[in-house]
Amino acid sequence: MNVTKNPWQTLNSAVRYENNWLTIRHEEVLTPAGTPGIYGVVSFKNKAVGVIPIDEAGNTYLVGQYRYPLDEYSWEIPEGGCPLGTDPLESAKRELKEETGLEATQWTKIARIHTSNSATDEEGFLYIAEGLVQGEHEPEDTEDLRVWKLPLADAVGMVMDSRITDALSVSGLLMVARLRGI
Repeated sequence: MNVTKNPWQTLNSAVRYENNWLTIRHEEVLTPAGTPGIYGVVSFKNKAVGVIPIDEAGNTYLVGQYRYPLDEYSWEIPEGGCPLGTDPLESAKRELKEETGLEATQWTKIARIHTSNSATDEEGFLYIAEGLVQGEHEPEDTEDLRVWKLPLADAVGMVMDSRITDALSVSGLLMVARLRGI
């Protein structure tokens, strides 16, 4: 089924909040049924990038940090923001180095995803990084990170039992599991 026409009609749009990372718009709309409604849209000023680093022994690296909006600790793949107009691969390379100290000689793009398309226009890109070389990590001053090296299959298991819940991490690890037959 190929549906390309937008059945929604925007009647009015106003920015209600904006900071360095996002904009929130309040929109008055006509729904696909033609009834009046409202929609809140979160627009990010960055794209999301995530990296599944895999070493020669089949290990991957997760990054742990406390996530303020969730009020809980989270294990995730190395990930971060890609400023609009910037190459997502270059941003993925930067995030991997910043968060883990790793650099990679081989990169494979595995996905373009939307993280929560019912409320945000955020677009994400996922990569596999191989040919890893360890260096010093360079976290941002807002990050208090822990790096954990573990078998890729164990990280996939953490997705399956909901110990990993971050959307980029879940998507990326499950895609790699499918690609690698894990």
